[in-house]
Amino acid sequence: MMKGFLKPILGGNIIDASCGSGLFSRLFAKSGLFSMVVALDYSENMLRQCYEFVQQEDNFPKENFILVRADIARLPFVSSSVDAVHAGAALHCWPSPSSAVAEISRVLRPGGVFVATTYILDGPFSAVPFLTTFRRSVKQVSGSCIFLSERELEALCKACGLVGFKCIRNGPFVMISAAKPK
Repeated sequence: MMKGFLKPILGGNIIDASCGSGLFSRLFAKSGLFSMVVALDYSENMLRQCYEFVQQEDNFPKENFILVRADIARLPFVSSSVDAVHAGAALHCWPSPSSAVAEISRVLRPGGVFVATTYILDGPFSAVPFLTTFRRSVKQVSGSCIFLSERELEALCKACGLVGFKCIRNGPFVMISAAKPK
């Protein structure tokens, strides 16, 4: 599914945001479909683990792979310099999804693609009063909604200047995509 969302930018560069141990970063690099893969995470320990996995792999394409420690809301890249940003099971962990997606939009080139997977809270459970109150309390304390609804994810992308929102659902798990206008 992800490959379909990334098709317009194949051959370009990609940031795997909040890469963790680098599962997707390493897959992107080994695929040969991108000119450069940036494995980005705020956690030095996660980047160290990613590095160790890369070192263990035979014939890993290290020349097109870089590890970067950075805050998702303060990316160390020039505006309009990135072809794609992937965030696998990460958006719900970010302290401020709106700051992060705005920053992703800033670094994406016109036509660049943002692809993310996350979990959502909507459907019949979103109407339960206790859960709505709980979500508001969590947002006040942490600054994060944790789990956004599909509608909120679309509104977030639109507010940050991204267009063409698409969402594929599998229960509470979703894959979303949006692009920076050309």
